Amino acid sequence: MELLIIRHGLPESQQSGNNAADPPLSNQGRRQADATAEFLTGETVDAVITSTMIRAVETGRPLASRLHVEPKERSDLVESDHRRNSYTPAEEMHADHEVIQEFLEDPMSMFSDGFEAFRDRVVNAFDELVISHQGQTVAVFCHGMVTSVYLQSLLAHDNPFALMPDYCGITRVSASSSGLRTVRSVNETGHLRHLPRP
Repeated sequence: MELLIIRHGLPESQQSGNNAADPPLSNQGRRQADATAEFLTGETVDAVITSTMIRAVETGRPLASRLHVEPKERSDLVESDHRRNSYTPAEEMHADHEVIQEFLEDPMSMFSDGFEAFRDRVVNAFDELVISHQGQTVAVFCHGMVTSVYLQSLLAHDNPFALMPDYCGITRVSASSSGLRTVRSVNETGHLRHLPRP
C-alpha cells in the first residue's frame, strides 16, 4: 500500500488562554488545501485520514469532497505540542518568541508528552493504517513533526527536526504488512508553485 503523508496548510495564529490551541486554516492555507486536492484528484486515492486537529481536518476536507469519501479522524496523529495554549506559524515568529527560546534551551520541550511517547504513538498509528488498508493508497493529513519523526524512524536519522515538511508538502511511503517501508519522496511542493509563499 502507499501512504501519502501531507502536512496541513498554513493556519491562523491563535491564543487560547487555559485551553489547548487548535486554530483553523488561514485564507492561504485554504488555497494550499484546494491546490493539494486538485493535484491528488489525478491519482487513485482510496481513503482520507486526518488528525483530529482543525487545521489537518480542514486541509483534508477538499480532497475527501472531490473523491466523495468520508474522511476519518485519528487522535494518535495530533501534533507533538498539541497541549500548548498558543499557536504561531513559524513564519510569524521573531527571534525572541517564547517557542523559539524554549526550543533553543531544550529542543525536546516541543514534545508535550515526551519524545519517545510521541514517536511510538506516530509509528503505531501509521503501522495500523498499513495493516487496515492493504493494497490501497491512503492520504494522511497531519502535521510537521508527525511527518518528520515518522521519517526519522524509517531512515534511522538522529535528528527529529531535520526533515520538516512545508505546508501541504507531500511525502510518499510504500509500505507492506510484512514491515517493509520504502520512502519514495519527501516534501513534494510542485503543486503549490503557483501560490505565494507564506
